[in-house]
Amino acid sequence: MSVGLRAIPAAATAALLLAALAGCGASEPVPETAAVSGEGATAYPLTVDNCGKELTFDAAPQRVVSLDQGSTEILLSLGLEDRIAGTASWTDPVRENLADANADVPRLADEAPTYEVVLGTDPDFVTASFGRHFAQGGVADRNRFAETGIESYLSPTDCDGAVSINGGGTRTRPLTFDSLYQEIRELAQIFDVPSRGEDLVAELETRRQAALEGITDSGLTVAFWFSDLKTPYIAGGLGAPALLADQLGAENVFGDLADDWPAATWETVVDRDPDVIVLADLSRERWPGDQAAEKIEFLQTDPVTKGLNAVAEERFIRLHGAEMNPSIRLVDGLEAFAAGLQSLQAAA
Repeated sequence: MSVGLRAIPAAATAALLLAALAGCGASEPVPETAAVSGEGATAYPLTVDNCGKELTFDAAPQRVVSLDQGSTEILLSLGLEDRIAGTASWTDPVRENLADANADVPRLADEAPTYEVVLGTDPDFVTASFGRHFAQGGVADRNRFAETGIESYLSPTDCDGAVSINGGGTRTRPLTFDSLYQEIRELAQIFDVPSRGEDLVAELETRRQAALEGITDSGLTVAFWFSDLKTPYIAGGLGAPALLADQLGAENVFGDLADDWPAATWETVVDRDPDVIVLADLSRERWPGDQAAEKIEFLQTDPVTKGLNAVAEERFIRLHGAEMNPSIRLVDGLEAFAAGLQSLQAAA
């Protein structure tokens, strides 16, 4: 997890800022790589089609609230920490290379904040990785934000056409890395730093391809367990964990289920008898079993699960919860999952 995402040296940033003040008005300074690649700054007004809504920006947002760890880490990776008025909904510590940038960013809540708390930061833009924040019982409907002149953006990874998956919909198409890259590019365009978006996409794609080098179909069956001891939330066949399995030639034993994280029973898990169990290791303590160690203790002592071959032979792979979500951490998850599968195959 020590592979760094893009960072801009302080000296280069200072030089670019001077150049931007001279020739770019109030727009975000464009990194040197943009000049080399021929990229230009965003032309406003900018219109973005986002999950069935048309967003219009007359200028780059100045105060953004990010409602999820995933969208926050994209903004930090784009060097936009000075624009983040607040973040929320974290499952894990911030990615190591982003810790300094995140240090002074206000944490509004570890889970979802209230609408009033979000408005208290005086935002002009709100982003979210998951549509539950914009659904009934969430932070606020997107139309409610629009009524106060605040544009809202939902990650394309959570959209199936105009339907939000996490907001109550169901996927009809498998998640791809392309939707993650679309989110990065669109946010970079909105904030007038398009070249930074291209650089970030290029680095993630290079890492993704490197993680797949030398990988052949493992032939192993896997189950991905995110949370809850009594009613386990297990990954279905079209979301982020299913994408990891598909990339590495493993078979998700719950691949026939369309929901991203359907609630299962332990009897069903035993019936499907996965060769490997991938465990979300969450830093939060929202539900019993959020940490991987708790999950393993349960599996090894519960009378229903302790007889599973994967449990008896301790064929476990631990991933951070954020690495099972559609975000830049999904590439971290691919790397860790690939290493875990190779280790298990070598030990077999």
